[in-house]
Amino acid sequence: MAHGRAVSRRTVVAAVAAFSVAATARAQAWPAKPIQLIVPFPPGGGSDTFARPLAARLTAQLGQQVVIDNRAGAAGTIGAAAVAKAPPDGYTLLLGAVHHTVAANVYKALPYDLERDLVPITGIAYVPDVLVMNPGVPAATLGEFIAYCKANPGKVNYGSSGVGTSRHLAGEIFNAMTGAAMVHVPYKGSGPANAALLAGEISVIFEGLGSSAPYLQSGKFRALALAAAKRSPAFPDIPTMAEAGLPGFESLSWYGLWAPAGTPRDLAARLQAEVARAFETPDMKEAWFRQGAEPGGESSEQFARYVRAEVEKWGKVVRASNIVLE
Repeated sequence: MAHGRAVSRRTVVAAVAAFSVAATARAQAWPAKPIQLIVPFPPGGGSDTFARPLAARLTAQLGQQVVIDNRAGAAGTIGAAAVAKAPPDGYTLLLGAVHHTVAANVYKALPYDLERDLVPITGIAYVPDVLVMNPGVPAATLGEFIAYCKANPGKVNYGSSGVGTSRHLAGEIFNAMTGAAMVHVPYKGSGPANAALLAGEISVIFEGLGSSAPYLQSGKFRALALAAAKRSPAFPDIPTMAEAGLPGFESLSWYGLWAPAGTPRDLAARLQAEVARAFETPDMKEAWFRQGAEPGGESSEQFARYVRAEVEKWGKVVRASNIVLE
């Protein structure tokens, strides 16, 4: 009997070792073909701003093309659903965002479950939102803008990257805190919202500092306040909301990488390691700094905990705002 148990133990150990060797070999062999990175918003927005340089860096590191596929619509949930249904082989990935944790709460029904059907890999960028204005609006400060809104109730429009996104809710929270009574105008992503602001179709948007950066640097947009606890080193002249007279208002945009549920752990670990490696390069560090962003690259476990906390946080906001979408 003792001999039988010893053989059994040796068999188990051998099987585990063989599995480990096979998993290591699989991770080393991947990728053997191009990787599809689905960005669930149109070109020109925050997701795209971070996806493209990251894809270029990963292409160089992996020796296989990382191809951007913009699939916009329904606050980013169409692209997320496509990844959730893809084979879990490391060749279809999602560059998602804070909006997906909002969508998990605001939609009555989604064609996927964020925490069941997608595996968090790592964070990509963490960047504060900024309230930016078309220079044609007759206000130079946040206080003047709030006064202008109150003097023109229901006549000032604010844009967002879609109904049920964090920027939509940021505007509603701003209305509640200030009595501004702005009217929400949704677009299919930050790119179209920025274009609308540029054209004067809307007065302001809450936008990630990263995708606003080129417009701020060129003077095409005017920043009223940064929705963060401290000023950005990349844009030190933009006051925080508290400094501008609205304490307690903070809004952070963040972006992350997900894979379909069922993706082998060794592949997920390889992906996380490659992203972390990308952020060690000077050009990536500089690119993120110019956009006022903190790089990600944290472990999958850390990112998963962050996502869970964000789902819970936005759930409270959604319930308080009573926003429900079909």
